Amino acid sequence: MAKYVIVVGSSVTNVGKGVIVGSLGRLFKNRGLKVDVLKFDPCLNVDFGTMSPYQHGEVFVTNDGTDCDLDIGHYERFLDVALSKENNVTVGRLFTDVINKERQGKYVGASVQSIPHVSAEAKEHMLALGNTDADIVLVEVGGTLNDSETSILLDAVRTLRTEVGTQNVFIVLADILPRIEVIHENKVEALQTSVKLLNVLGLQPNALVCRTKSNVKFTDDVKARIARRCYLNGAEYVIQEPDVETIYEVPLTFQAQGFDSLILKYFGIKENPIDLNSWQFMVNNFKSNYQELRVCIVGKYTKVPDAYISVEEAIRHAASFNHVKAKVDLIDAEDIEEFGVDRFLRGAKAIIVPSGWGNRGVDGMIKAIGYARENKIPYLGINYGMELAAIEFARNVMGIKGANTTEVDPQTEFPVIDIMEEQKKLVLNGKTMRVGAFNCALDPNSMSAKLYGSELISERHRHRYEFNSAFYERFEKEGMVVAGMNPETKLVEILELKNHPFFIGTIFVPEMLSRPNKPHPLFLGLLNAAKSVR
Repeated sequence: MAKYVIVVGSSVTNVGKGVIVGSLGRLFKNRGLKVDVLKFDPCLNVDFGTMSPYQHGEVFVTNDGTDCDLDIGHYERFLDVALSKENNVTVGRLFTDVINKERQGKYVGASVQSIPHVSAEAKEHMLALGNTDADIVLVEVGGTLNDSETSILLDAVRTLRTEVGTQNVFIVLADILPRIEVIHENKVEALQTSVKLLNVLGLQPNALVCRTKSNVKFTDDVKARIARRCYLNGAEYVIQEPDVETIYEVPLTFQAQGFDSLILKYFGIKENPIDLNSWQFMVNNFKSNYQELRVCIVGKYTKVPDAYISVEEAIRHAASFNHVKAKVDLIDAEDIEEFGVDRFLRGAKAIIVPSGWGNRGVDGMIKAIGYARENKIPYLGINYGMELAAIEFARNVMGIKGANTTEVDPQTEFPVIDIMEEQKKLVLNGKTMRVGAFNCALDPNSMSAKLYGSELISERHRHRYEFNSAFYERFEKEGMVVAGMNPETKLVEILELKNHPFFIGTIFVPEMLSRPNKPHPLFLGLLNAAKSVR
């Protein structure tokens, strides 16, 4: 049976629980242990498929087609694994499963309630992962201690401890440690309040992770005071997580404080030697003082910090391997519509138009694509960015002025981007149709094939509209070629522009497969091309 590390937050959001889980998982994995992860989200959505980026940032998609919370992306990047629907569970999904069981008579006439029935469902998800070959299951409980939905999840943790034994469950509370600079004092009262809130729910943390600014010095006295006031077993159970230049430095910060060793000792697990040399080398590379390149992301949700988090991380991964430092600028497509493209994209070494939906900002994104095409600036169009690249090319190179996507203009005479007839029946409840991993056969003479080093790849998708096959020949004749195609459905996966240093559009979302120690080939190619822009 696996051991469980449970990471919970305080009464404050965005304390970095996902990075804590990913960092601990990386340390355990580097010690030769098998790790699995689970993220509980307190929202009543069944999954994240219909959730706006303005609400919760990026929707991350897994190989099996599950629309997930962005923390699943953190886990995959830190652990270099492919996760599934079993690794992200919402309270909405728990309620749905319980209600379905009630309708099937599974509760034998009982009065079904949030506690114990919904919390028991959450507990079963933790036990299911623990009954695999994992040595340690890391569980992140989303939300805050003040959320009513979170109390259901924490009750599941409480009953898990009872069932598997307290010696097999290690609880980590993540919170901020405020500091008043004028008196040079760290204030621990907020930590005490968080611990008391957790105590009310029947739980006591085994360790505290304290988020601090990078200039805060964590003395032994400070740690001892926090441990004493928060009922911990010693100062070593207080872990500092200071602000760092790159999130991939956090595992090193934890390991330097013996955090992983502390947990393994608690569980009675043999502490195998750990080799972090390659990870340290990677982090040093991220922090190196390389030449800075300006990479512009032109999109619709740029005012939300996490809306394109996987794209930004993929850029940084590739930049590090190319020995450059990416300065990522998020540019609102509507600003380009209002003030002009040159004002925002002058000096850009690479341009990306990422995923999106609807007609807002479309003209601005098309102008950005035209700017990249005409000025030979390396361009990567992802999903909507590929669709709009096809439209821009059709309008401004092929002379098809009415070219459009039926998403924006259902009555367009030239539907370059459309829902294929055989797919229309698949639209249900706002869900996307092609979601998850699909194969792509590459043209062996294409730039994409050279970058991948293969002629058959698998990439994750999350979209509804496709390139219209009726336009294949006309596009290729004018210089925009199909570089990748799904071998089963013959749907277009990749478009490339000839006679351009780098102009690639993908219907899939390559950023989902980029890792800090294994950057995605398309992003590597983009940043490599960007180095030559003068």
